[in-house]
Amino acid sequence: MTTPTPHDPTPEVDRRLRGPVRIVGTGLFGASIGLGLRQQGVDVILDDVSPAALALAVDYGAGRRPTEHDAPELVVVAVPPDVTAQVVARELTAHPEAVVTDVASVKSVPLERLRAAGADVSRYIGSHPMAGRERSGPTAARADLFIGRPWVIAGHDDITYRRAAVVEALALDLGATVVPMEPGPHDQAVAIMSHVPQLVSTLMASRLRDAPEAALGLAGGGVRDVTRVASSDPGLWVQIIGANAAHIRPVLVDLQGELSRLIDALDDPDAPGAPRTIAETMASGNRGVERLPGKHGTTRRFAQVVVLVDDRPGQIADLLTTIGEIGINLEDLRLEHSPGAPIGIVEVSVVPEQEQRLIEELEGRGWRIAAAWA
Repeated sequence: MTTPTPHDPTPEVDRRLRGPVRIVGTGLFGASIGLGLRQQGVDVILDDVSPAALALAVDYGAGRRPTEHDAPELVVVAVPPDVTAQVVARELTAHPEAVVTDVASVKSVPLERLRAAGADVSRYIGSHPMAGRERSGPTAARADLFIGRPWVIAGHDDITYRRAAVVEALALDLGATVVPMEPGPHDQAVAIMSHVPQLVSTLMASRLRDAPEAALGLAGGGVRDVTRVASSDPGLWVQIIGANAAHIRPVLVDLQGELSRLIDALDDPDAPGAPRTIAETMASGNRGVERLPGKHGTTRRFAQVVVLVDDRPGQIADLLTTIGEIGINLEDLRLEHSPGAPIGIVEVSVVPEQEQRLIEELEGRGWRIAAAWA
Protein backbone atom coordinates (compact mmCIF):
# COMPACT_ATOMS: atom_id res chain seq x y z
CA MET A 1 0.00 0.00 0.00
CA THR A 2 1.38 3.43 -0.89
CA THR A 3 1.58 6.06 1.78
CA PRO A 4 -0.38 9.28 1.16
CA THR A 5 1.67 12.48 1.38
CA PRO A 6 0.63 16.12 1.24
CA HIS A 7 1.56 16.10 -2.44
CA ASP A 8 -0.62 13.10 -3.35
CA PRO A 9 -3.45 13.95 -5.77
CA THR A 10 -6.04 13.17 -3.08
CA PRO A 11 -9.34 14.77 -4.18
CA GLU A 12 -10.43 17.50 -1.80
CA VAL A 13 -13.92 17.22 -0.37
CA ASP A 14 -15.89 19.67 1.72
CA ARG A 15 -14.15 19.87 5.05
CA ARG A 16 -13.58 22.29 7.91
CA LEU A 17 -9.95 21.56 8.81
CA ARG A 18 -7.17 23.08 6.74
CA GLY A 19 -4.40 20.99 8.25
CA PRO A 20 -1.81 19.79 8.73
CA VAL A 21 -2.96 17.72 11.70
CA ARG A 22 -0.32 16.03 13.83
CA ILE A 23 -1.36 12.83 15.66
CA VAL A 24 0.77 11.54 18.52
CA GLY A 25 -0.02 7.88 19.20
CA THR A 26 -0.99 5.46 16.45
CA GLY A 27 -3.25 3.06 18.31
CA LEU A 28 -6.92 2.50 17.47
CA PHE A 29 -7.98 6.13 18.00
CA GLY A 30 -4.91 7.81 16.56
CA ALA A 31 -4.76 5.67 13.42
CA SER A 32 -8.54 5.88 12.91
CA ILE A 33 -8.45 9.68 13.13
CA GLY A 34 -5.60 9.65 10.62
CA LEU A 35 -7.45 7.40 8.19
CA GLY A 36 -10.59 9.51 8.42
CA LEU A 37 -8.74 12.76 7.84
CA ARG A 38 -6.74 11.35 4.93
CA GLN A 39 -10.03 10.45 3.26
CA GLN A 40 -10.90 14.14 3.57
CA GLY A 41 -7.62 15.14 1.91
CA VAL A 42 -6.06 16.51 5.12
CA ASP A 43 -2.27 16.33 5.49
CA VAL A 44 -1.76 14.05 8.53
CA ILE A 45 1.53 13.77 10.41
CA LEU A 46 1.96 10.68 12.58
CA ASP A 47 4.30 10.16 15.51
CA ASP A 48 4.64 7.37 18.03
CA VAL A 49 7.14 6.28 20.66
CA SER A 50 7.04 2.84 19.02
CA PRO A 51 8.82 2.80 15.64
CA ALA A 52 6.99 -0.42 14.71
CA ALA A 53 3.54 1.04 15.46
CA LEU A 54 4.42 4.19 13.52
CA ALA A 55 5.64 2.22 10.51
CA LEU A 56 2.50 0.09 10.52
CA ALA A 57 0.16 3.11 10.71
CA VAL A 58 2.02 4.80 7.86
CA ASP A 59 1.84 1.62 5.78
CA TYR A 60 -1.92 1.48 6.36
CA GLY A 61 -2.29 5.01 5.00
CA ALA A 62 -3.15 6.84 8.23
CA GLY A 63 -0.63 9.59 7.54
CA ARG A 64 3.06 10.35 6.96
CA ARG A 65 6.15 10.57 9.11
CA PRO A 66 7.09 13.91 10.69
CA THR A 67 9.61 16.35 9.21
CA GLU A 68 11.46 19.25 10.82
CA HIS A 69 9.41 21.77 8.80
CA ASP A 70 5.95 20.62 10.01
CA ALA A 71 3.65 23.40 11.25
CA PRO A 72 0.43 21.68 12.34
CA GLU A 73 -2.82 23.54 12.77
CA LEU A 74 -3.95 20.97 15.33
CA VAL A 75 -2.19 18.32 17.43
CA VAL A 76 -4.18 15.28 18.59
CA VAL A 77 -2.64 13.37 21.49
CA ALA A 78 -3.84 9.76 21.51
CA VAL A 79 -1.62 8.11 24.11
CA PRO A 80 -2.33 6.14 27.35
CA PRO A 81 -3.96 8.18 30.14
CA ASP A 82 -0.97 8.07 32.49
CA VAL A 83 1.22 10.03 30.05
CA THR A 84 -1.45 12.20 28.40
CA ALA A 85 -0.68 15.43 30.30
CA GLN A 86 3.07 14.96 29.83
CA VAL A 87 2.75 14.51 26.07
CA VAL A 88 0.26 17.39 25.73
CA ALA A 89 2.69 19.71 27.56
CA ARG A 90 5.52 18.64 25.26
CA GLU A 91 3.40 19.26 22.15
CA LEU A 92 2.29 22.70 23.36
CA THR A 93 5.94 23.68 23.71
CA ALA A 94 7.07 22.12 20.43
CA HIS A 95 4.23 23.66 18.35
CA PRO A 96 3.51 27.15 19.74
CA GLU A 97 1.03 28.03 16.97
CA ALA A 98 -1.06 24.86 17.25
CA VAL A 99 -4.11 24.00 19.30
CA VAL A 100 -3.62 20.70 21.16
CA THR A 101 -6.34 18.23 22.13
CA ASP A 102 -6.24 14.77 23.63
CA VAL A 103 -8.72 11.91 23.28
CA ALA A 104 -8.28 10.27 26.70
CA SER A 105 -11.43 9.06 28.46
CA VAL A 106 -10.88 11.26 31.54
CA LYS A 107 -10.77 15.04 31.15
CA SER A 108 -10.26 16.67 34.57
CA VAL A 109 -6.91 15.11 35.48
CA PRO A 110 -4.96 16.16 32.35
CA LEU A 111 -6.21 19.75 32.64
CA GLU A 112 -5.30 19.91 36.35
CA ARG A 113 -1.82 18.51 35.69
CA LEU A 114 -1.20 20.92 32.83
CA ARG A 115 -2.23 23.90 34.93
CA ALA A 116 -0.02 22.73 37.78
CA ALA A 117 2.91 22.44 35.37
CA GLY A 118 2.37 25.97 34.06
CA ALA A 119 1.50 24.83 30.54
CA ASP A 120 -0.22 27.22 28.10
CA VAL A 121 -3.73 25.82 28.42
CA SER A 122 -5.11 28.69 26.32
CA ARG A 123 -4.19 26.41 23.38
CA TYR A 124 -5.35 23.15 24.98
CA ILE A 125 -8.82 21.65 25.10
CA GLY A 126 -9.54 18.03 25.94
CA SER A 127 -11.94 15.92 23.92
CA HIS A 128 -13.31 12.38 24.03
CA PRO A 129 -14.81 10.44 21.12
CA MET A 130 -17.30 7.92 22.51
CA ALA A 131 -16.33 5.13 20.15
CA GLY A 132 -14.22 2.01 20.17
CA ARG A 133 -13.74 -1.55 19.06
CA GLU A 134 -13.00 -4.87 20.72
CA ARG A 135 -9.56 -4.78 19.05
CA SER A 136 -6.72 -2.29 19.45
CA GLY A 137 -3.72 -0.99 17.53
CA PRO A 138 -3.32 0.47 14.04
CA THR A 139 -4.41 -2.75 12.34
CA ALA A 140 -7.85 -2.34 13.94
CA ALA A 141 -8.23 1.29 12.83
CA ARG A 142 -11.19 2.36 10.69
CA ALA A 143 -11.83 5.61 8.89
CA ASP A 144 -15.53 5.40 9.80
CA LEU A 145 -15.01 4.64 13.52
CA PHE A 146 -16.48 7.97 14.66
CA ILE A 147 -19.39 8.39 12.26
CA GLY A 148 -22.57 9.10 14.20
CA ARG A 149 -20.82 8.78 17.57
CA PRO A 150 -20.81 11.48 20.28
CA TRP A 151 -17.54 13.42 20.56
CA VAL A 152 -17.27 15.37 23.81
CA ILE A 153 -15.37 18.66 23.73
CA ALA A 154 -14.45 19.58 27.30
CA GLY A 155 -14.25 23.35 27.32
CA HIS A 156 -12.69 25.41 30.11
CA ASP A 157 -12.32 29.10 30.95
CA ASP A 158 -8.74 29.48 29.70
CA ILE A 159 -9.45 28.85 26.01
CA THR A 160 -11.62 30.92 23.68
CA TYR A 161 -14.39 29.43 21.60
CA ARG A 162 -12.65 30.66 18.47
CA ARG A 163 -9.50 28.69 19.25
CA ALA A 164 -11.43 25.61 20.33
CA ALA A 165 -13.41 25.59 17.07
CA VAL A 166 -10.64 23.63 15.34
CA VAL A 167 -11.34 20.63 17.60
CA GLU A 168 -15.03 20.87 16.79
CA ALA A 169 -14.05 20.90 13.12
CA LEU A 170 -12.04 17.71 13.67
CA ALA A 171 -15.02 15.90 15.16
CA LEU A 172 -17.42 17.09 12.48
CA ASP A 173 -15.04 16.22 9.63
CA LEU A 174 -14.88 12.68 11.01
CA GLY A 175 -18.68 12.41 11.06
CA ALA A 176 -19.10 12.61 14.84
CA THR A 177 -21.75 14.51 16.81
CA VAL A 178 -20.24 17.28 18.94
CA VAL A 179 -21.26 17.32 22.61
CA PRO A 180 -19.98 20.33 24.62
CA MET A 181 -19.37 19.36 28.25
CA GLU A 182 -17.10 20.66 31.01
CA PRO A 183 -14.38 18.28 32.30
CA GLY A 184 -16.00 17.55 35.68
CA PRO A 185 -19.49 16.69 34.37
CA HIS A 186 -17.87 14.65 31.60
CA ASP A 187 -15.95 12.53 34.10
CA GLN A 188 -19.09 12.03 36.20
CA ALA A 189 -21.00 10.97 33.09
CA VAL A 190 -18.44 8.43 31.86
CA ALA A 191 -18.14 7.00 35.37
CA ILE A 192 -21.77 5.87 35.31
CA MET A 193 -22.07 5.24 31.56
CA SER A 194 -18.74 3.51 30.89
CA HIS A 195 -16.37 2.95 33.79
CA VAL A 196 -18.72 1.37 36.36
CA PRO A 197 -20.40 -0.82 33.70
CA GLN A 198 -16.91 -2.05 32.78
CA LEU A 199 -16.24 -3.02 36.40
CA VAL A 200 -19.63 -4.66 36.86
CA SER A 201 -19.12 -6.63 33.65
CA THR A 202 -15.66 -7.68 34.80
CA LEU A 203 -16.88 -8.78 38.25
CA MET A 204 -19.70 -10.80 36.72
CA ALA A 205 -17.34 -12.44 34.23
CA SER A 206 -14.99 -13.38 37.05
CA ARG A 207 -17.83 -15.51 38.54
CA LEU A 208 -17.46 -17.73 35.46
CA ARG A 209 -13.90 -18.79 36.30
CA ASP A 210 -15.03 -21.66 38.50
CA ALA A 211 -18.45 -22.25 36.96
CA PRO A 212 -19.15 -25.92 36.09
CA GLU A 213 -18.89 -26.83 32.42
CA ALA A 214 -22.55 -27.81 32.48
CA ALA A 215 -23.46 -24.29 33.59
CA LEU A 216 -21.34 -22.68 30.87
CA GLY A 217 -23.24 -24.74 28.32
CA LEU A 218 -26.39 -22.86 29.32
CA ALA A 219 -24.90 -19.46 28.49
CA GLY A 220 -27.44 -17.30 26.72
CA GLY A 221 -28.05 -13.68 25.87
CA GLY A 222 -28.21 -12.50 29.48
CA VAL A 223 -24.73 -13.50 30.57
CA ARG A 224 -23.22 -12.68 27.20
CA ASP A 225 -24.70 -9.16 27.26
CA VAL A 226 -23.52 -8.49 30.81
CA THR A 227 -19.97 -9.77 30.20
CA ARG A 228 -19.44 -8.45 26.67
CA VAL A 229 -16.83 -5.84 27.64
CA ALA A 230 -15.09 -7.94 30.29
CA SER A 231 -12.22 -8.88 27.96
CA SER A 232 -10.88 -5.30 27.97
CA ASP A 233 -7.17 -4.58 28.49
CA PRO A 234 -6.39 -4.61 32.27
CA GLY A 235 -3.38 -2.30 31.94
CA LEU A 236 -5.36 0.41 30.20
CA TRP A 237 -8.26 0.15 32.62
CA VAL A 238 -6.01 0.45 35.67
CA GLN A 239 -5.07 3.88 34.31
CA ILE A 240 -8.63 4.92 33.41
CA ILE A 241 -10.13 3.82 36.72
CA GLY A 242 -7.31 5.38 38.72
CA ALA A 243 -7.70 8.71 36.93
CA ASN A 244 -11.48 8.80 37.49
CA ALA A 245 -11.64 7.12 40.91
CA ALA A 246 -13.27 10.13 42.56
CA HIS A 247 -16.34 9.77 40.32
CA ILE A 248 -16.38 5.97 40.08
CA ARG A 249 -16.28 5.25 43.80
CA PRO A 250 -19.58 6.98 44.76
CA VAL A 251 -21.45 5.03 42.07
CA LEU A 252 -19.97 1.76 43.33
CA VAL A 253 -20.88 2.66 46.92
CA ASP A 254 -24.51 3.26 45.87
CA LEU A 255 -24.47 -0.02 43.99
CA GLN A 256 -23.02 -1.76 47.03
CA GLY A 257 -25.86 -0.44 49.18
CA GLU A 258 -28.56 -1.71 46.82
CA LEU A 259 -26.78 -5.04 46.47
CA SER A 260 -26.59 -5.41 50.26
CA ARG A 261 -30.34 -4.78 50.61
CA LEU A 262 -31.03 -7.38 47.94
CA ILE A 263 -28.73 -9.91 49.64
CA ASP A 264 -30.52 -9.33 52.95
CA ALA A 265 -33.87 -9.93 51.25
CA LEU A 266 -32.61 -13.24 49.89
CA ASP A 267 -31.80 -14.50 53.39
CA ASP A 268 -35.51 -15.28 53.61
CA PRO A 269 -37.34 -14.44 50.36
CA ASP A 270 -40.72 -15.13 52.02
CA ALA A 271 -40.17 -12.82 54.98
CA PRO A 272 -42.30 -9.68 55.21
CA GLY A 273 -40.79 -6.97 53.00
CA ALA A 274 -38.44 -9.28 51.08
CA PRO A 275 -40.68 -9.75 47.99
CA ARG A 276 -41.19 -5.99 47.86
CA THR A 277 -37.44 -5.35 47.99
CA ILE A 278 -36.88 -7.77 45.11
CA ALA A 279 -39.74 -6.28 43.08
CA GLU A 280 -38.61 -2.70 43.66
CA THR A 281 -35.06 -3.61 42.65
CA MET A 282 -36.32 -5.02 39.35
CA ALA A 283 -38.67 -2.07 38.78
CA SER A 284 -35.87 0.40 39.46
CA GLY A 285 -33.84 -1.28 36.73
CA ASN A 286 -36.81 -1.08 34.35
CA ARG A 287 -37.06 2.67 34.93
CA GLY A 288 -33.36 3.13 34.31
CA VAL A 289 -33.40 1.22 31.02
CA GLU A 290 -36.40 3.23 29.84
CA ARG A 291 -34.35 6.42 30.14
CA LEU A 292 -31.65 5.26 27.75
CA PRO A 293 -31.97 7.07 24.41
CA GLY A 294 -32.68 4.86 21.44
CA LYS A 295 -33.12 5.59 17.76
CA HIS A 296 -32.86 9.32 16.94
CA GLY A 297 -32.35 10.03 20.67
CA THR A 298 -35.86 8.94 21.64
CA THR A 299 -36.74 6.69 24.59
CA ARG A 300 -39.37 4.71 22.74
CA ARG A 301 -39.51 1.03 23.60
CA PHE A 302 -39.53 -1.60 20.87
CA ALA A 303 -40.92 -5.12 20.64
CA GLN A 304 -38.48 -8.00 20.15
CA VAL A 305 -39.22 -10.91 17.83
CA VAL A 306 -36.87 -13.90 18.09
CA VAL A 307 -36.33 -15.88 14.91
CA LEU A 308 -34.50 -19.22 14.64
CA VAL A 309 -32.23 -19.56 11.61
CA ASP A 310 -30.08 -22.41 10.34
CA ASP A 311 -26.39 -21.95 11.07
CA ARG A 312 -25.29 -21.70 7.44
CA PRO A 313 -24.25 -18.87 5.11
CA GLY A 314 -26.93 -16.57 3.74
CA GLN A 315 -29.63 -17.16 6.36
CA ILE A 316 -29.38 -13.77 8.07
CA ALA A 317 -29.21 -11.99 4.71
CA ASP A 318 -32.35 -13.85 3.61
CA LEU A 319 -34.13 -12.89 6.83
CA LEU A 320 -33.28 -9.20 6.44
CA THR A 321 -34.38 -9.28 2.82
CA THR A 322 -37.68 -10.86 3.84
CA ILE A 323 -38.31 -8.21 6.50
CA GLY A 324 -37.60 -5.55 3.88
CA GLU A 325 -40.04 -7.17 1.44
CA ILE A 326 -42.70 -7.23 4.14
CA GLY A 327 -42.18 -3.47 4.47
CA ILE A 328 -41.40 -3.30 8.19
CA ASN A 329 -38.56 -1.06 9.41
CA LEU A 330 -35.97 -2.87 11.53
CA GLU A 331 -35.02 -0.83 14.61
CA ASP A 332 -32.30 -3.09 16.03
CA LEU A 333 -30.84 -6.58 15.67
CA ARG A 334 -28.94 -8.98 17.96
CA LEU A 335 -27.35 -12.33 17.07
CA GLU A 336 -26.70 -15.33 19.28
CA HIS A 337 -25.76 -18.96 18.71
CA SER A 338 -27.61 -21.79 20.41
CA PRO A 339 -25.10 -23.86 22.45
CA GLY A 340 -24.88 -27.40 21.13
CA ALA A 341 -27.35 -26.89 18.28
CA PRO A 342 -26.75 -25.94 14.63
CA ILE A 343 -29.05 -22.92 14.77
CA GLY A 344 -28.70 -19.21 15.26
CA ILE A 345 -30.98 -16.91 17.21
CA VAL A 346 -31.79 -13.55 15.66
CA GLU A 347 -33.59 -11.04 17.86
CA VAL A 348 -35.08 -8.23 15.79
CA SER A 349 -36.63 -5.11 17.27
CA VAL A 350 -39.62 -3.36 15.70
CA VAL A 351 -42.18 -0.81 16.82
CA PRO A 352 -44.80 -2.59 18.97
CA GLU A 353 -47.67 -1.96 16.53
CA GLN A 354 -45.79 -3.94 13.84
CA GLU A 355 -44.92 -6.91 16.06
CA GLN A 356 -47.91 -9.16 15.36
CA ARG A 357 -47.85 -8.45 11.64
CA LEU A 358 -44.16 -9.33 11.47
CA ILE A 359 -44.71 -12.61 13.31
CA GLU A 360 -47.59 -13.59 11.03
CA GLU A 361 -45.76 -12.62 7.85
CA LEU A 362 -42.55 -14.45 8.83
CA GLU A 363 -44.40 -17.60 9.90
CA GLY A 364 -46.39 -17.50 6.67
CA ARG A 365 -43.11 -17.54 4.73
CA GLY A 366 -41.69 -20.48 6.66
CA TRP A 367 -39.55 -18.75 9.26
CA ARG A 368 -39.53 -20.21 12.80
CA ILE A 369 -40.46 -17.77 15.56
CA ALA A 370 -38.95 -18.71 18.93
CA ALA A 371 -40.57 -16.00 21.04
CA ALA A 372 -42.04 -12.53 20.92
CA TRP A 373 -42.66 -10.10 23.68
CA ALA A 374 -43.18 -6.35 24.09
